[in-house]
Amino acid sequence: MGTLLTIVFVLGVLGVAIWQVLNNLIYICSPNEVLVFSGGLYRSGSGKRVGYRVVKGGRALRIPFLEEVDRLDLTNMNIEVGVRNAFSKGGIPLNIDGIANVKVSGESPGLDNALERLLGKPRPLIMRIAKETLEGYLRGVLATLTPEEVNQDTQTFEKELRQQASEGLNGLGITLDNLKIQAVNDDQGYLTAMGRVQTAELSRGNRIAEAERRAESLVKQAEARQKGELAKIQAELQVARAESARRTANANTAKLAWVAEQQGEVQALLTRARAELELQDARIQQMKHQLNANIVEPAKADMEAKIAAARGDAAPILESGRAQAEALRELAKQWHASGESAKDIFLLQKLEAILPTFLDSVKRVRVDKITMLQGMEGDGGGLPMKAVQTVKALEAGGVDIAGLLNRL
Repeated sequence: MGTLLTIVFVLGVLGVAIWQVLNNLIYICSPNEVLVFSGGLYRSGSGKRVGYRVVKGGRALRIPFLEEVDRLDLTNMNIEVGVRNAFSKGGIPLNIDGIANVKVSGESPGLDNALERLLGKPRPLIMRIAKETLEGYLRGVLATLTPEEVNQDTQTFEKELRQQASEGLNGLGITLDNLKIQAVNDDQGYLTAMGRVQTAELSRGNRIAEAERRAESLVKQAEARQKGELAKIQAELQVARAESARRTANANTAKLAWVAEQQGEVQALLTRARAELELQDARIQQMKHQLNANIVEPAKADMEAKIAAARGDAAPILESGRAQAEALRELAKQWHASGESAKDIFLLQKLEAILPTFLDSVKRVRVDKITMLQGMEGDGGGLPMKAVQTVKALEAGGVDIAGLLNRL
């Protein structure tokens, strides 16, 4: 029994010792802190060999006698910053009060900078370092801005300050989460005077705005009255237009009725005129038929009778003309056949018209034969011989000279 108790006691002591050893070797890291294990050679995330390893959240086992563990708090640090009589652009000293929220960087490369510069330092010292750094940048940014810009456009001032301060704090391994300017004032009363000027300008602007609102109200009232009058005039105009349209419609209706009446009368007149024209056409046709029967047809018959008579009268003339033409053609043939005697024969033919008158005194003398004596010259070519030849030629052509003389 005693031996069993001894074994149990020894096991209990051994278990407590093991638990105590493990409790000293195992480190648990909260989410708002970083565990830094120093003492060995490690490779960082960038591949660089360093003498520490970092655990952010979770747990890790410390190698006894070879590693040492430090904790780096990552929680927020609320720092009040302020500067007194810091010169702004233009030489006006200003007092600036603000508040900043900073913390130790938890990611590389800011964490590497924090391990090098802040590891092992107490939290108040880290806050003082951040405060002095922020106030230095605050003075630098303030020197580039006028008091009006600082007082009126604090957002631009804060943005410029955050941009410049963040670069400087990151080199220390501190992250600037937020920065807010709370107060801007001066000991010279410059901002107060500027505020009075702005207040006066604001008051003047308010009075101008009030006057503009009153003027705008009066203008709107006048416009409302004008719109009312215009609406009234428009309504009266609509009534007048409606009345004018009604009168125009009545006039158009009356005009259409009058036009229809006049068109009816004109149509009646046209109908009567057409009937009268048809009657006159019938009368004209009757007169034409009557004239045709009484005058035209008899005239045509008389004309045709006269034409027939004229043709009958002209027939002997035509036949005589044809005979004379035939005789002339025959005479021309005989003339051509007689040669040089043709002229003498022609003259003898003309004697037929002359001899009756010439021989009127000897018409009772009977001529049986005509004998021509030869001339004194003794040649056969004289006129008597030519006469004898001519007479013989006429007798040969069928002209009875003796008969002609007897008829005379």
